[in-house]
Amino acid sequence: MNIQQLRYVFEVVRHRLNVSEAAEALFTSQPGVSKQIRQLEDELGIEIFVRHGKRLVAVTEPGQQVLAIAERMLLDVDNLRQVGAEFSNEASGSLSIATTHTQARYALPPVIRAFMTRYPNVRLSLHQGNPRQVCEYVLSGEADIAIATEAIAEEHELVMLPCYQWNRCVIAPVRHPILSTQPLTLEGIARYPIITYDFAFTGRNQINKAFIGRGLKPNVVLTAIDSDIIKTYVGMGLGIGILARMAYDAAVDKDLGMLDAAHLFESSTTRIGVRRNAWLRGYVYAFIELFAPHLSRHVVDAALAGGGEDPGL
Repeated sequence: MNIQQLRYVFEVVRHRLNVSEAAEALFTSQPGVSKQIRQLEDELGIEIFVRHGKRLVAVTEPGQQVLAIAERMLLDVDNLRQVGAEFSNEASGSLSIATTHTQARYALPPVIRAFMTRYPNVRLSLHQGNPRQVCEYVLSGEADIAIATEAIAEEHELVMLPCYQWNRCVIAPVRHPILSTQPLTLEGIARYPIITYDFAFTGRNQINKAFIGRGLKPNVVLTAIDSDIIKTYVGMGLGIGILARMAYDAAVDKDLGMLDAAHLFESSTTRIGVRRNAWLRGYVYAFIELFAPHLSRHVVDAALAGGGEDPGL
């Protein structure tokens, strides 16, 4: 038995039992992966996968137990590598961040600038997706930390660190009548076609909840996965937009007017998520604190340990 065999099993499951895709991700051959998995099964005396001919179609009950143990062992191996890297060269390495478009475009730029100035020898990479995809990047080991809103709080395999709260605004072309509405109400918004986020994205649940609570059925004519797309189609006159307040910049969005809508919707909380039992490099702690100054290394360590200080806002 060896670590490579466990990694092969884990990758096959991560690629939905597609051995060819797993082999490609591992930079090896499909027969090699299949052979190593068979050798592991023979040594353990169980079948990890249910097979139909040459295809893998499911994970067996003992296979589920093997996967759980393998995942813990692989995480420990990664942690060992991180420990070695930390003490051999504290200021160099890589940091992979999984996040949504809104965070990457509007919240992260000053943080990344400050981080790169402090750690010029750390390679940064950004993976973008919806909140659930962002969590998967971290759980699979492709990213070190996740930054997102809402769905990330439901992922119990990640330790959640609340960062900041934000709310929404309504945007429209500068001469649109909604901009002269005082006070702004949900009833007033519901009179017009609406362009907002896709259901999987940034705070959409709070938007739906607010309208339902008033017995209103908004006319959502277009949904998008990022704020810039929403602004583009609002600018074309296809509807009014509901988007994150941070995504509107009067200096840039000169053709659009904005009304704050924080009094109409519940606030959303952006969180950082890291894998439980993960060993974090020193510069990862630094990045987290740059993004959310109340999340000191002590607070993060307490959260990772499952106790100590409350990292809440």
